[in-house]
Amino acid sequence: MMGILLQTQTTNTTTKQDDFMDMLSSMGIGGNIVMAILLILSVLAIYILIERYFAIRKESLEDEDFLMSIRKFVEEKNIDKAKILCKNTDSPIARMIEKGLDRIDKPMTDISSAIENQGKLEIYKMDNKIANLATISGAAPMIGFLGTVIGMIIAFQKMARESTVSPADLAGGIYTAMITTAAGLVVGIIAYISYNYLVNKVDKVIFQLEARTTEFLDLLHHND
Repeated sequence: MMGILLQTQTTNTTTKQDDFMDMLSSMGIGGNIVMAILLILSVLAIYILIERYFAIRKESLEDEDFLMSIRKFVEEKNIDKAKILCKNTDSPIARMIEKGLDRIDKPMTDISSAIENQGKLEIYKMDNKIANLATISGAAPMIGFLGTVIGMIIAFQKMARESTVSPADLAGGIYTAMITTAAGLVVGIIAYISYNYLVNKVDKVIFQLEARTTEFLDLLHHND
């Protein structure tokens, strides 16, 4: 009984492998190239989503002890300790406040400008690679449509070469057209959703940074 089951499972596995190889061969070189490109784009999109998610999540974490310590040092006019604390803290708000502290003797407009410039740099770091998702979301469906054109060319070539054409003869080209279109749309949708999700998270971090820098500037103004 076990032998029959094992033989049946082996047969089914072999059949699936044969079907997969038949599918690849029926798509032709052009269809396989399109599918390979879409596979690479899908892996790249998922990598960017995961990598940026954890990077943005790290940047969005707020250390209340850090902010309270900065307030205490500024109120005590102990700017050197505030600078040391900023240098030892790896966060966007710490780097932005450090730029402001470096210009503590300058006019308030200079301090605000220095913080704003550092903030732009921090935002650029967070936005890094996210734009690639927008590119993938637009390019993937177009590449899929290219596969559609290739599939139609394959189908019409068979019609032109043979006097009598059966549906089976056209199936390879039509299959290539349908599968590449579907794959392109799936990759594009994944990239589009990932892009908007990450942009929304970056916007929330920007709001946090703006709120904290405003508090810092108000603190400096009241302690002049």
